Amino acid sequence: MKLSKETIDYLIKASEGHKCERVDCCVNLVAIADLPSRFGDFQICGFVSPCDGKEHTALVRGDVVDKENVMVRMHSECLTGDVLGSKRCDCRDQLLESLKQIEREGEGVLIYLRQEGRNIGLTEKIRAYALQDEGYDTIDANVILGHQPDERDYGVAAHMLRSLRVRSVRLLTNNPEKIRQLINHGVMVKERIPLVTKETRYNREYIRTKKERAGHLFGDEAGITSVEEIERLTNKESS
Repeated sequence: MKLSKETIDYLIKASEGHKCERVDCCVNLVAIADLPSRFGDFQICGFVSPCDGKEHTALVRGDVVDKENVMVRMHSECLTGDVLGSKRCDCRDQLLESLKQIEREGEGVLIYLRQEGRNIGLTEKIRAYALQDEGYDTIDANVILGHQPDERDYGVAAHMLRSLRVRSVRLLTNNPEKIRQLINHGVMVKERIPLVTKETRYNREYIRTKKERAGHLFGDEAGITSVEEIERLTNKESS
């Protein structure tokens, strides 16, 4: 069962002119339409941030309104990987695997955030690529260019989930920072579902950097899913 017209009208009406107190830049839900795809039948939701004009989307499978334990993937835009098929990262593989898992689940949400290059922008990301060609890893390349290692903010994603009235989530991710930020923005994360993709000679260093320097969970740690482990991971910095 998909979102009904009555539900869509209600969600859009509730979002009109809304200003969020939880985040610096909120979003408004402006449209929902059917999106049949090679991964199944979804509905696509269009969100706009009034403060910066960015447009974000969510692909919804099934009626997730007021549901608990909804399978969710937060995916940041990657033109080079998602669209052009770059082998330098695992972004496209994670995107496709997430859509497959949500389709198998029969219900879920994929949030697509306009945060290219860990939110440094496409041109800066290409400049970072050039530094990586010289031997720097992804973190050092960003820092050399004057950026933080990762400038993404998931407050907007939390607001999108609230706009869809998702009550709690099972998050498809290897990145504990996504869990921490969602919880800090009031989203209840019940489970972490590992998102394991194939490592290649092209993305091996990229994945190694994510694991060893950014704390992403791979290999033996990939099976951590419990609420207790989520609490441990999100409280790690304060202990």
